[in-house]
Amino acid sequence: MPSAGILLLHDNARPHAAAQTQNLITSFGWKQMDSPDLAPSDFHLFLHLKKFLAGQHFVDDDGVKEAVQQWLTSQAAAFDEGIEKLVPRYDKCLNNRYLCQNVA
Repeated sequence: MPSAGILLLHDNARPHAAAQTQNLITSFGWKQMDSPDLAPSDFHLFLHLKKFLAGQHFVDDDGVKEAVQQWLTSQAAAFDEGIEKLVPRYDKCLNNRYLCQNVA
């Protein structure tokens, strides 16, 4: 069973908002924040990983895992830069929501 204390950040795409998905997330005890303003893909990891994997063929799952692990290791600095953008964007999003809620 996945660990409690997880904050899942995702956009509001249909698969994420589906009742079955929401029930599973709840059963894990995870808290979640859905925000199109803070989609994890904005932090450029998955787009570049997808480009890296495009056109490659792997014999088995272990080959994919090894390639992804090596790529992630090589991308650590770029990923850190993207993740660092999360904090100010998160603050901006929360402040805007707070301001909008207090004005109403």
